[in-house]
Amino acid sequence: MDVMQSLIRECRSGIPDMVRAGAAAEGIDPAALARAVAAGRVVIPVNPRRTAPPCPIGEGCRVRVNVNVGTSGILCDEGLEVEKAKAALACGADTLMDLSTAGDLRNLRKRILTLPAPVGTVPVYEAVRRAGSAADVDADCLFRVIRDHCHDGVDFLTLHCGVNREALEALKADPRIMGVVSRGGAFHLAMMVQRGEENPLSAEFEYLLEILADEGVVISLGDGMRPGALVDAERLAKTTEYLTVGRLAKRAMAAGVQRMIEGPGHIPLGQIGHNILTIKEVTDHAPLYLLGPLVTDLAPGYDHVVAAIGGAVACMHGADFLCMVSPSEHLALPRIEDIVEGTRVTKIAAHIGDTMRRPQALWEPRERAMAEARRALDWERQFTCALYADPARKIHARDGDLDTCSMCGELCAVKMIRELFEKEGTAGKE
Repeated sequence: MDVMQSLIRECRSGIPDMVRAGAAAEGIDPAALARAVAAGRVVIPVNPRRTAPPCPIGEGCRVRVNVNVGTSGILCDEGLEVEKAKAALACGADTLMDLSTAGDLRNLRKRILTLPAPVGTVPVYEAVRRAGSAADVDADCLFRVIRDHCHDGVDFLTLHCGVNREALEALKADPRIMGVVSRGGAFHLAMMVQRGEENPLSAEFEYLLEILADEGVVISLGDGMRPGALVDAERLAKTTEYLTVGRLAKRAMAAGVQRMIEGPGHIPLGQIGHNILTIKEVTDHAPLYLLGPLVTDLAPGYDHVVAAIGGAVACMHGADFLCMVSPSEHLALPRIEDIVEGTRVTKIAAHIGDTMRRPQALWEPRERAMAEARRALDWERQFTCALYADPARKIHARDGDLDTCSMCGELCAVKMIRELFEKEGTAGKE
């Protein structure tokens, strides 16, 4: 069933029901959304084998948030991963990715797929597991896993098609301290080096597109050569992958396969704009999905904050989709409390991004309502306006039931000025 190609074709002549539903959820014009899908500037990842809420990602849409879950060889608890996924959705995550590498991979994937959100995976992880090592993964094994994930109902797949021999030569010619930090990228480099062959996703890209068109699954062109340290941000391998992915993005669009792009890793704050605009230009403004960017390497335990800073700036320049970074990034497999904290911080970054890239009418009313509630010292209304009410309520309540906060008390500037203006008869004037 060529659902994605059909969706693009339908959007060129009308407004499909899926697009109308997505536009209604976004509060945007259905015709504008249809044009964006037809042009490849928005994707709607929905596998025809399952039902998930339409989640438009890209130009004119809200900044979306993805949360990764998944087992590891050190900590393999399928039930815990499902609970982490549920916690992420409860905190406002828009999509989930199952990055499991241990346990019953298919069973866990199917459990995650029962949740009400689009789900992505990285098939090469399971391919390595089936083959026994990266060196033993051949094209047949990799494409078989890709088909299995599509058949199970996965909505989008991260595929490292830009990790090819050209990228490998760039890495050798301009070495980096951190080498390759992408697990998928490292697997593909190992496959190429140890087998003496090109990455099958690159060598057989047209075949890959045929599979994805048949299955109606979105391709997320992975950033396997992203820098893993600020000091590696200007090395050649990253830019080489950008250019390759740009060519592949255009081929995917020509084949009727919806695609989004991943990038750019650890980069200084001042380089975010340049990198985002470069990726957008070479990919014909495909939706951009990124983790971070992480803008310093010196804050382990607070990388969720670092990523939120980079993510907000990236959204200002055109990024569309933020991957949650948890406090345990670079340190350990996230626990539920890490997922909750990371998701909330990433959602805050996404909201800040929305204030810079969406019409004011779509975000300003809530911000205005909060300002009015603060002027009135209306705490319950403030909590209603807040992105996350419970933490705010608990902090305010810890020093007693006060009409001001406990920092200023009777010296509250807001209260003094409000009372002063009330005496002057100017309350509420602007």
